[in-house]
Amino acid sequence: MIRSASEGIPGLDATAGSAVAGADAVRLPEFFIVGHGKSGTTALYEMLSTHPQLHMPFKEPWFFATELHERAPPRPEGIPGTLEEYRSIFAGAAPDQVVGEASPQYLWSRTAAANIAEVRPDARIVAIFREPAGFLRSLHLQLLETYIETESSFARALALEDERRQGRQVPRYTYWPGMLLYSEHVRYVEQLRRYHAAFPREQVLVLIYDDFRRDNEGTVREVLRFLNADEGVPITSIEANPTIGVRSQRFHELMHAVSVGRGPLSLAVKAAIKAVTPERLRRDQLARLKQRLVYKAPSAPDERVMNDVRRHYAGEVRALSEYIGRDLVKLWGYDGLT
Repeated sequence: MIRSASEGIPGLDATAGSAVAGADAVRLPEFFIVGHGKSGTTALYEMLSTHPQLHMPFKEPWFFATELHERAPPRPEGIPGTLEEYRSIFAGAAPDQVVGEASPQYLWSRTAAANIAEVRPDARIVAIFREPAGFLRSLHLQLLETYIETESSFARALALEDERRQGRQVPRYTYWPGMLLYSEHVRYVEQLRRYHAAFPREQVLVLIYDDFRRDNEGTVREVLRFLNADEGVPITSIEANPTIGVRSQRFHELMHAVSVGRGPLSLAVKAAIKAVTPERLRRDQLARLKQRLVYKAPSAPDERVMNDVRRHYAGEVRALSEYIGRDLVKLWGYDGLT
């Protein structure tokens, strides 16, 4: 249960949680894709959102991960501030549609499971797990892309965790320093237990990333069955988890500084561009420039580093295998570790 206003859901009073059966609760989502990120959640969201029986108008509102609201993401829409603001996102749903949302942060979050259950105890939950080394490397590349991380070496970024817990070696302009504690993302059994504590097991669907990569259409149909939606609707497959690298971290950061107007010189450059270029054209030009000059296909991973990471998380893989009753040790190649 939610213990205080500061820890709980903004705009939810002591009696509002029981209103889920009321008419005004219709616009609250009935299912949640809770993560992990870099595990096909975006592709799953996009494939489900085209289904006529489902209404998923907005990805990653983050609303129920209340402890992550310390710093808002750098996006115009921000994070809904109250339950009513959150509810308004889904106002366009037709009466016969099932409402859902996808926030990969909810599986990482320590508060989201209980917060969702407070207002939607009948919700259905979809969680996706990925082999730890591949997951963390892909996450590191994404954090470099989104200006949260600045350490381009995967091994060095992992090694900095202890210092970063003490507030040291944290990138100056990162808006989400807690995201850089990589080991916190690979607490798979703990994360899943939070949802099993808040919801009956039959309301929680556990997916494995490898299955989605191998047959994403089949996985989507499994989710549709779980949601009691028509699985016969045509489905367009979408590649799960395309990952990109950054050519030059310094140039990448310079581009970001100009785009947000950080510092006198960046402010002046941004003001000059803004004066002569319409906003939409600016965004399109910046996106094309980044695609051409900043991003690239990621380099092949250092297998020595990857094996070190696998050895570090072998216990977590064994624990998850036992917890969900599936041999992930063999599936993910952890049976051959030395």
